[in-house]
Formats: sequence, C-alpha cells, structure tokens
Amino acid sequence: MIPRLHERTHRPHDPLEEALGRPVSPNEGLTEHTIVAHWPGLDYFTLDDEQRIWTSVQWAEHLEDPYLEQPFAASPDDDRRAILHLDVRLHPDDRELTGPEWAEVAQRLARAAGIEIPGKEHGCRWIAVQAQPGRLDLIANLIHLDGAWHAPPTDKLRRLAQEARRIEQDLHLISVRSDPPSRPAVRAALTASAQLGTILTQLADEQAGPLAAVRGLVEHTAHRIARQPGAAGTDTAHRLELIARRLHVIQQDLDTTATRLVQPRAVPAPDAVRHNAHRSP
Repeated sequence: MIPRLHERTHRPHDPLEEALGRPVSPNEGLTEHTIVAHWPGLDYFTLDDEQRIWTSVQWAEHLEDPYLEQPFAASPDDDRRAILHLDVRLHPDDRELTGPEWAEVAQRLARAAGIEIPGKEHGCRWIAVQAQPGRLDLIANLIHLDGAWHAPPTDKLRRLAQEARRIEQDLHLISVRSDPPSRPAVRAALTASAQLGTILTQLADEQAGPLAAVRGLVEHTAHRIARQPGAAGTDTAHRLELIARRLHVIQQDLDTTATRLVQPRAVPAPDAVRHNAHRSP
C-alpha cells in the first residue's frame, strides 16, 4: 500500500475527477459504494435531505462550500489552497477489498493524516472515494466550519506510511517491502528501493519537504517584489515565478521516481536457473 500526497489546490473538482477517473457530472449519482467514508459532520447535512444520493458535482460543491462561507480564511502564510488530496494504491497482486474494509482504511488514513480528529464533528470536511481498482482517494478542505485553518501534522507523510504498514498487517495485504521467501535477494532489493523511494517522497512532500520550503520562499519573494513599483520589479517577480514552477516540476518528477522505486519489477532468473530450464533430462 503506497500513500501519496498531492499538491494542495484551490478547488476540489480536479482531485475528484482524478479519483473517479472521469469528469465530474451533474447527472452521475455517487453511492456509498463509491463514497466509502466521510467526515462525521456530514450527517447534519443529509438528515433532512430527501435526495440521499448526491451527484459528483454536488460532492465537489460540498467540499468547496467553506471557501464561500469563510471568504477570508487562509493559512498562517496567507495560502488559500485549502483542498488536500492524498491517495493510496494497493499492491497489484492484492485481493479485492470489501466496502467496509475500504471504509476502515479511509478512516485510519484520515486520522493518520490529521484531517479527522476523533470526537470532533465540526472539523475538516473530507470524503473518501473508491472508484478505481486498488485505489482510494481522500479529499479534504482544510477550512473549518468556524473559519479556522486546519494545520495537519508536519510529519503526516511519515505517519501515513506507518499507518499503511499497520493496515497491511491487519488486513493481510501485500507489503511493498515483501516478496516470496524463495527470492531473498529480490526482497532485499525491493526493501532498499522502498527506502530510497521514501527519501525521495520526503524531498517531494508538498507541505513539509525541503523543496516545498524553498519554493514557498521563492513564491513569497516574487509576490513581495511584484508589489514594488517599476518594470524591473515586475520582470524579477516573473523570473522568480518561473523558478518556482521549475521547482514544482522537480517535485513532481521526484514523486514519480519514488513511486517507480517501490513498484515491484520483473527480475530475470539467474543464469543457473535458465540453463537448468533448457537442459535435457
């Protein structure tokens, strides 16, 4: 099970479309087989709602509502990108999980990511989408109902990885670090790759990674310079924005590379095995 944290966005529509694998639609109703879990406060919105099944557009609007209700809410660094999106993918050879199992995975990962706090019904709005085989997406709005900005833990990526390992054990799933005992060399290689992948994932972390900090400083400097009078300031701000975009591309490349590192690869059989396979009895 591989957790991945995406860059925060302003709107939930793109993350929801990625989770569904198709565009959001005002005509497509999403049942509990697709929205397998959600924040507890949602019950207050559906208690008197005769329409029990919401369309994908309505789900996106529900996640977007805090922007309209709290137009001045922002993070401590004045960031209005409040939509958090993370996904997890099972090993390709894993069994198919049931609906309740997906719901359990969603709740546990939401708590590990810090977007669900047990006993707090008026925190973040979030939903868990299970629309593609072996994949679960969590989408949350970090603006609370009272306008406060929710700050997930800085070590959320590490906590997600640890919880993913526990879920694998509890649900008897295949770990990204496991392999058949008859191939210890391959297992060791996969474990090393997973460790290196974890390092790259930390570097690419959109919220707490070192590149994210550098990128944030560059963007902040660009915004401040843009406010200075004169064409020189405008040109410098534009150059800094281009640098920030290149840093974002580097983060995405690192994240892609990290994902490839932890994916199991087909390993050719040793020479002795190949020779034996073609030897006549």
